[in-house]
Amino acid sequence: MAHLQFIILALISLTSCKANIDHHDDDNVDDVIGLIAFKADIIDSSSHLSSWNQDDTSPCSWKFITCNPATGRVTELSLIGLNLSGKLGIGLQKVQNLQVLNLAHNNFTGPLNPQLSLLNNLVNLNLSHNSLSGTIPPFLTNSRRLKFLDLSKNSLSGPVDNEFFSSCSSLRVLSLSGNNLNGPIPSSVSQCSTLNHLNLSKNRFSGTPDFTRGLWLLTRVRTLDLSHNALTGSVPDGVSGLHYLKELFLQGNHFSGSLPFDLGLCSHLNKLDLSNNMFKESVPVSFNGLASLSYLNLANNMLTGEFPKWIGRLNDLEYLDVSGNGLTGTLPESVCGLGLLTYMSLSGNNISGNIPNPKSLIYSSKLSVVRLRGNRFNGSIPEGLFELGLTQIDLSRNQLTGSIPPGSSRLFETLESMDLSANGLTGDIPAEMGLFSKLRYLNLSWNNFETRMPLKLGYFENLTVLDLRSGAFHGSVPADICNSGSLEILQLDGNSLTGMIPEEIGRCSSLYLLSMSHNDLRGFIPRSMSLLKKLKILKLDSNELSGEIPQELGGLENLLAVNISYNRLQGRLPDKGIFPSLQESSLEGNMGICSPFLKGPCKMDVPKPLVLDPFSYGNQMGDREGGAKSSKGSKHHKFLSVSAIISILAAVLISIGVLVISLLNISARKRLQFVANALESCSSLARSTRSLSIGKLVWFDSKIAPGWVGNPESLLHKAAEIGKGIFGTVYKASLGEEGRDLAVKNLVVSNMIQYPEDFDRGVRVLGKARHPNLVSVKGYYWTPNLQLLVTEYAPNGSLQSKLHEWSTSSQPLSWSKRFKILLGTAKGLAHLHHAFRPPIVHYNLKPSNILLDDEFNPKISDFGLTRILAKLDKQVMSNRFQSALGYVAPELACQSLRVNEKCDVYGFGILALEVVTGRRPVEYGDDNVLILEEQVKMMLEEGNVLDCVDMSMGQYPEEEVLPVLKLALVCTSQIPSSRPSMAEVIQILHVIKTPIPNRMEAY
Repeated sequence: MAHLQFIILALISLTSCKANIDHHDDDNVDDVIGLIAFKADIIDSSSHLSSWNQDDTSPCSWKFITCNPATGRVTELSLIGLNLSGKLGIGLQKVQNLQVLNLAHNNFTGPLNPQLSLLNNLVNLNLSHNSLSGTIPPFLTNSRRLKFLDLSKNSLSGPVDNEFFSSCSSLRVLSLSGNNLNGPIPSSVSQCSTLNHLNLSKNRFSGTPDFTRGLWLLTRVRTLDLSHNALTGSVPDGVSGLHYLKELFLQGNHFSGSLPFDLGLCSHLNKLDLSNNMFKESVPVSFNGLASLSYLNLANNMLTGEFPKWIGRLNDLEYLDVSGNGLTGTLPESVCGLGLLTYMSLSGNNISGNIPNPKSLIYSSKLSVVRLRGNRFNGSIPEGLFELGLTQIDLSRNQLTGSIPPGSSRLFETLESMDLSANGLTGDIPAEMGLFSKLRYLNLSWNNFETRMPLKLGYFENLTVLDLRSGAFHGSVPADICNSGSLEILQLDGNSLTGMIPEEIGRCSSLYLLSMSHNDLRGFIPRSMSLLKKLKILKLDSNELSGEIPQELGGLENLLAVNISYNRLQGRLPDKGIFPSLQESSLEGNMGICSPFLKGPCKMDVPKPLVLDPFSYGNQMGDREGGAKSSKGSKHHKFLSVSAIISILAAVLISIGVLVISLLNISARKRLQFVANALESCSSLARSTRSLSIGKLVWFDSKIAPGWVGNPESLLHKAAEIGKGIFGTVYKASLGEEGRDLAVKNLVVSNMIQYPEDFDRGVRVLGKARHPNLVSVKGYYWTPNLQLLVTEYAPNGSLQSKLHEWSTSSQPLSWSKRFKILLGTAKGLAHLHHAFRPPIVHYNLKPSNILLDDEFNPKISDFGLTRILAKLDKQVMSNRFQSALGYVAPELACQSLRVNEKCDVYGFGILALEVVTGRRPVEYGDDNVLILEEQVKMMLEEGNVLDCVDMSMGQYPEEEVLPVLKLALVCTSQIPSSRPSMAEVIQILHVIKTPIPNRMEAY
């Protein structure tokens, strides 16, 4: 009987085991089916997943798969960096035991699969560094076990649903960084009570975050990163409740107000970055309690008050940047006791006094970068500073005196960049400088050394920029100056250099700017200079150079500007390159150069014929080979005189101009939609759902009293109209009792602004654009029927009125003022292009949008309005296109070309031509159309381009006007990629400027 019971129990046990085995097999089949279905939507160009076979009964032997050895179920799928593409399709929901899904660093596209929320056992989900798009599913965090979620570096967009944070109680790490998410940050994020790391950076989140009811309730958070968004408002106290906070990043937003005082109570804080915002007032003294802080960045805000004396107490500080503020006071010696400090930048403040005692500097032995540019430091340079292993030193634009200290052996091994320009330094250049083998940038200009040129320059093996302008140097130019072969910029202007230009100058094969003007150099121009194939700018004027200009220099095809005036040169010019078209200003004051542009004697028996090169003003941008071939061919087929050819060319150009204008007028309406789309692309901010104060003046400038006007709508009845444009009418309004004037633009509505959030967000971006050459936006007023934009008032009106509407009772603009306006405009545009991501493109640059303050400094207006009025109606769009005729870049009327900031470069080129000539870009006669750009180009080729200069401005320096005209023609290239950037335009304008300050004042 007992034996029978034993047999029955054994049979039951065997049956149970068989059932479990069958169940496990079914589960394994589900995993196989799910993974094969998932693979079907993947493009695997490198066959990484070749081991995935649908005929297998278990996936546990497949590559990139991890299984639970007890159950045989798939628990981990890791496909990191396999260059996979395709979509996240169906199938993974069947792999129910999956705990880790890592698909990072691939090329997956399409939307996030909502079925990922069905993986109830998922602990780690990493889909970062792909190209996923669309919105984030609201229930993606449904898994109660999910601890790690990384969706960073994708193309996800739209707002984050409030439900997304409703089931995140187990989440430890969340990163949505580097997407296009917009709208407000939901306050429901506070439900993620276990979060240790939250990264929402590099998106387009906007509005004022709910810190007190949301973010400040994440008591376990260690890293909070909201940087590089469009967040606004003040940051209230309450951060001290984040007891474990170690890293706080708020940089690159539009936060304003004072810094939160209780931030200094976060005793565990290690990194703090609040840079590139609009924080005001002084740095709270409570910050001295941040004993664990190693990284502090407060740069580019509006902070005031004295430089904090307590900085020296932050003993763990490694990185300190407070540049671009308004700090005053002195630099305390205690800052030198920060033994771990590696980076210190205090540039662009008003800090004064001596740089601290050099004896205490030895304690900062790890210091690598020191930037004190643009302050009011005085006294001598501490010797201890040159005993450190620094890589960068920038002490420029201060009031330092004395000599340059000798460097230590540590400095010889590390220094890469040194800028001591614009001080009052004197004495010899230390011989030890020749040992700085890693030095790439050396600027000693605008000092008073009164010593010989530095010797052993050849030891600078990696030097790319050497700037010794106006440094009171004398002696000869060292023969070894180009031994390194890496020099790109060499500027020796305004010194007392003598002797000959060394033949070894030809070794500077990388040189693109060579400037030795206003010295006492003698002898011949060396033929070896023809080896400088990359050279773009050559300035040798105001020396004692003699002889004939080497013909070989005509082979320098990249030359943009040459000035050899006021020497003792004679004979014929090179017959190639830019030389045949050099104007009088670049040649005058010599012994007898043979040129049709000079009235003086030609010291040569048989001058060779002059060959005009119509591409000489822009050779570096154009197709040189084509130009060379046509020039060569003309030698054998020259049947017409030069004057006949020029006449024919002029007629052809005028005919083409008439045709282009006609086509622009005909095609404008057809291309309105394209231009509207191009303008709409400038707006990088999307709608948010937060509520705003409607019918209330909103101020960005705290100095303006909020109650200065009771009824904003009554403002227009009291104000005086001062202008009208396609975006609306502009009024001048007085600021009540303060007597301060402001400009108020009543924007054209036409049902274009339907959401106050869009308007608020767009205007705040404009308010962030702070630059001396941009009209400052002070605030705004919004109702559904009235939108007002309040800006600073420019008392001298617009450039348009000064150029074209001045009367005999008013003075025309002098050349010095015109150059000042062009340079300032270029700086303002460069700020819009390079300081914002995406760049702010103006699209409508013209004289009526350049305002002038009481000192004739230019202020660009109407920039960024396309961010606010992104959806312009057809009538406004048509008016805008027609009103800018002549300034419109070709790509704006051609749908096949990409539209970017090069549109503004084209507009600047036309503006420069208009400023120099005083003529409008397009002028209509009785039976013809005159296009300014084409006329200047033709006159340049004929050699009489100075005839088109506006004579009303009186005397002008030809050596500046002519290069400006050539630069303008380069900027108006029909090919956008051939135009320089605005940063490059500024650099060229600085080179064009006459180095002797008093010379310009004479005009």
